[in-house]
Amino acid sequence: MAEIAAPVERPEVESGDQTAPLRGREPGYLVVCWNDPVNLMVYVTHVFMVVFGWPKPKAEQHMLEVHTKGRSVLERASLERAEFYVHKLQAYGLQATLERDDT
Repeated sequence: MAEIAAPVERPEVESGDQTAPLRGREPGYLVVCWNDPVNLMVYVTHVFMVVFGWPKPKAEQHMLEVHTKGRSVLERASLERAEFYVHKLQAYGLQATLERDDT
């Protein structure tokens, strides 16, 4: 018959042994949408709802920020995820870029 192994106790971690938080190790990237004279505000709202899965009020808030301020930061994500969002927005004809978030 197989013997049952005794449970192993976890070692205590001293404060100097802890790893840095994720935000300190990996920089985030911002997905920025820019204003353009081509797309209608209703269309931009619709695209935000489809791409990000946002409810209409949140999508409208970002659309109005794009319209009035010329740009809106839509998302902060990892590099791969931010690139995904930028490509999706560009596929819908919106002007979107990626910026590194050093904060």
